[in-house]
Amino acid sequence: MRAGVVSLIGRPNAGKSTLLNRLIGTKLAIVSDKPQTTRNRILGVRNYPNAQVVYLDTPGIHRPLHRMNVRMVDIALQTIAEVDLVAVVVDASQSFGNGDRYVLDRFKNAQPPVMLVLNKVDMISKPKLLPMIDALNREHSFAEIVPVSALTGENVDRLERTVIEYMPDGESLYPPDYLTDQPERFIVAEMVREQVLQHTHAEMPFSTAVVVDRFEEPVERRPQRGSRAGVPERVPQTGLMRLYCTILVERESQKPIVIGRGGAMIKQIGTAARHSLERFFHTRVFLDLRVKVRSRWREDERALDDLGLRTDPGS
Repeated sequence: MRAGVVSLIGRPNAGKSTLLNRLIGTKLAIVSDKPQTTRNRILGVRNYPNAQVVYLDTPGIHRPLHRMNVRMVDIALQTIAEVDLVAVVVDASQSFGNGDRYVLDRFKNAQPPVMLVLNKVDMISKPKLLPMIDALNREHSFAEIVPVSALTGENVDRLERTVIEYMPDGESLYPPDYLTDQPERFIVAEMVREQVLQHTHAEMPFSTAVVVDRFEEPVERRPQRGSRAGVPERVPQTGLMRLYCTILVERESQKPIVIGRGGAMIKQIGTAARHSLERFFHTRVFLDLRVKVRSRWREDERALDDLGLRTDPGS
């Protein structure tokens, strides 16, 4: 038996969250085409016949402009000291540039082995792949280079086999039915935020956040599993889950964008988020959304703490 921890690290939009969802077999991390979608470290557990692998999705590494972004990068880099393998995810469909070098520079003195996961190979022609691998090998001495497509699943089975080879011998780190250490409130907030990203203008994602004000569980629920913080067993539940959330924006001018004319936009966001939540929690959901202006919340230490953006995930 092998068991260990792998950190998925890379630039924003490299496909880390899509890869995490593919590896653990369920949608745990939200996904969008907007950069810096992932703000927290997200843990997902996958059990194999001969191994248990704990995958950590992390915020994209970039040059931070706000306190929020500083915390995001710190969260990502902090995982290096906690894992058995670092998997640097690079977007193969984009030219390798200074942003990628900035990421690789963070691992020059890393203790765990560093693997390169060349993602999005479904978007490039296969003859380009080998020269790309050769060029990247010259940039850094990787323990392994594995080309994959997280979107289609191409070569992900090979990636999993390679990851397992680097896991140390040992017993499982979590029970066999454990999914994540993220609390239900975090998952609710993220699924609502995902729909804000999908439906609003390009300038909105960086300045929006979601807070869960009230969380009322169904009257009758099956026994829970999968998280010390309360992620429910993934079986049908009875009753109605009632959720009351606030979407934070930074400026008054942004509030009508989220609400929309006659409330049309927030209704679209709420309907899409409710459907996602019902699929995840396997129960009926009532979702109430409000929009609130909180100026400069990205620079507010207390607000960042309330949103779970702590450099120590266990704090």
